[in-house]
Amino acid sequence: MTPHQDRIVTEARAWIGTPYRHQASCRGAGTDCLGLLRGIWRALYGAEPEPVPPYSMDWSEPARDEVLWRAARRHLAPAPTQMAPGDVLLFRMRDGSVAKHLGLVAQIGAAPSFIHAYSGHAVVESPLSTPWQRRIVARFTFPEET
Repeated sequence: MTPHQDRIVTEARAWIGTPYRHQASCRGAGTDCLGLLRGIWRALYGAEPEPVPPYSMDWSEPARDEVLWRAARRHLAPAPTQMAPGDVLLFRMRDGSVAKHLGLVAQIGAAPSFIHAYSGHAVVESPLSTPWQRRIVARFTFPEET
């Protein structure tokens, strides 16, 4: 793992146990999956790259608009072919729906895992099982510099 990847994964693990709170991004107090990535961004670079508008739990679904995917392309780099610790994962939770869940690769190899926050749970490190892997639609990396 590179020092940059180690810093990303260490920061993500520091959020484990933070309760799920829709639209929040405060380590220890509350976050959603986007808030987790926003918090990691702030730890790495300082200010966030753009303001995040309010969003509903079903955001972008009625319009079938890939808002989160476009935002990831604006601020993150496409990931190399091989999955690596620190990669940002974008998930489509149901076939035919928009991609609207984010996670971060914590570990690869025989027991891959990822860190994420989702409704009804705190920030957790979960096995990156086959069902989760099938939901991945894109992978990105945090830039080395901003």
